[in-house]
Amino acid sequence: MEADIFEYHKEEDNLDVESFQGDKRKLIQPASLKDPKLEKLKEELVDWINKALKPEHIVVQSLEEDLYDGLVLHHLLSRLAGVHLTMDEIALTSTAQIRKLEVVLEELDKRLGLQDCSDIKWNVKLIHNKDLLATIHLLVAMVRCFQPELDLPPNVKVEVVVVEVSKSGIKSDVQTEVLTEESSMSSDSPSNAEREDPIEQLLKLEAHKVNTVKKAILHFVNQNVAAMGLQVADMDKQFADGVILLLLIGQLEGFFVPLFEFNLTPVNDSEMLHNVTLALDLLNDSGLQLSTVDPQDIVSQDVVATLKVLYALFKRHKEK
Repeated sequence: MEADIFEYHKEEDNLDVESFQGDKRKLIQPASLKDPKLEKLKEELVDWINKALKPEHIVVQSLEEDLYDGLVLHHLLSRLAGVHLTMDEIALTSTAQIRKLEVVLEELDKRLGLQDCSDIKWNVKLIHNKDLLATIHLLVAMVRCFQPELDLPPNVKVEVVVVEVSKSGIKSDVQTEVLTEESSMSSDSPSNAEREDPIEQLLKLEAHKVNTVKKAILHFVNQNVAAMGLQVADMDKQFADGVILLLLIGQLEGFFVPLFEFNLTPVNDSEMLHNVTLALDLLNDSGLQLSTVDPQDIVSQDVVATLKVLYALFKRHKEK
């Protein structure tokens, strides 16, 4: 068994035996690293990070290589939990990276309700050493806390070798490590289709059905902006700068958005993003939760994001 462990690490890196001294380390078996379920989970986590950090223009490609220095985790903490830590944006030295991770992980553990838990499956040393197992455990915990509606691949398990190095020698044991639990959906629970966003479902239908709904929403929009001398012909593009969206929200919700609060004639993406973010904040404050919509997507003329917002308004005010 010990020979297999060291042979595996020769392929990637020389195993530093002294770094294990007195510790227990878990190493994912090579066969498990190729498991399609694990690959799918990694892809879902990378996609989740990139969507969350899209406004910051941060792109993650590898969980092992892109999270060890604390930068991405720092931005996720700010974006998802609203925690803004005062520290250097980029830590160049190993010492600075470890210090950054200490501060970020301490705050993350608090937000996850794990600061006093002895069973935390990650720590500064593991994350900084690019430990894939610890990194995945941390990210899964963050998804469960900050975006529980996100469906991660269920029942993902890996075979790990638990290695303990002491002065008397090396002990090892093979165990199964659970990364995500089995799906808890029962026969009485809503199916994925039932829980899926209605716009996501709509866009899977035939083109003529999609166009029918879009025309109904467009008619609703124009009914409500006509009094302001406005007309929308292209939903995909005309809401990208946030101006008509803000005016529409004010008209529907019965309040006036002061002109100094937004850019009436935005000239760049930053001003557009400010407008759209303000619009979504106003909707959230009014009780219309649109947590899955990223303001940047609307600025980028993403049809799904734009339709989600307009459909939510359409549904609320048609019911009224």
